[in-house]
Amino acid sequence: MLKGIDVLCHSSIRFNKNLIIYFDPFKMNKNYNDADIIFITHNHYDHYSKEDIDKVIKEDTIMVVPEDLFTLLLESGIKRENIICVKPNESYNVKDISFQTIPAYNTNKTFHPKENNWTGYLVNIEGTTYYIAGDTDITEENRRVKCDVAFVPVGGIYTMDYREAATLVNEIKPKIAVPIHYGTITGTKEDGIKFSSLLNDDIDCEILIK
Repeated sequence: MLKGIDVLCHSSIRFNKNLIIYFDPFKMNKNYNDADIIFITHNHYDHYSKEDIDKVIKEDTIMVVPEDLFTLLLESGIKRENIICVKPNESYNVKDISFQTIPAYNTNKTFHPKENNWTGYLVNIEGTTYYIAGDTDITEENRRVKCDVAFVPVGGIYTMDYREAATLVNEIKPKIAVPIHYGTITGTKEDGIKFSSLLNDDIDCEILIK
């Protein structure tokens, strides 16, 4: 299920499946310009980075973004027809990829207000359902997520810490959990290992941030 998937840095994820898909490209080490779809969870600099989008976008790339990024994308030169604005709790289909938007917000801090309508994504690719949580705490909505693979933030301060993330994952019971959003801006490299140690025995943990 993780074949062709890399966590490049922080929350930057690349899928090389039947399409090339990026989530929140950040600190890209070179120009790839191969993206079929780019998903952005919200407008903070470590998730929406024009510099890094420029390294992966190509002429017909589809940008999937929360509504508050629409004007910024137009101003950066992206064609209106290549932008899909999304709201939480909706279902979409782009280039034969079906996905749902899961609200991503803080419940006990103020960095990611629920009213901003920022999102995580529940994406079905080749029969596998992947949950990319975005910057979030444990919420009523993500506790109901059903997925095969969960990418969850574990670094704390702005999101769940590794203990909270393990609590969520043990409740939603994916087959595989992948910790993200730690080791650079927030959290330590050890947080992924600590997260892994708290998971139930029937959940595999894959640490893709090196």
